[in-house]
Amino acid sequence: MIVILILALVALVIYLFVFWIMMIIDCVKRKFEGDSEKIVWILVLIFLGLLGAIIYYLIVKRPAGKLSRKKRR
Repeated sequence: MIVILILALVALVIYLFVFWIMMIIDCVKRKFEGDSEKIVWILVLIFLGLLGAIIYYLIVKRPAGKLSRKKRR
């Protein structure tokens, strides 16, 4: 039972790390209104880690995804 919990915890940590890296990659590729905005987001992602990735996802990535879905219709 303990082995399963440890494996689940390791899988969760790997998933969260990949999520963090994906948010950094998205930030680097995304076009912002100014270069300073991109630099600020990259610093937020690096220094706040997972919390920064969650904030970035909720403020930048998720709303942008909703807009692109509306444009397709």
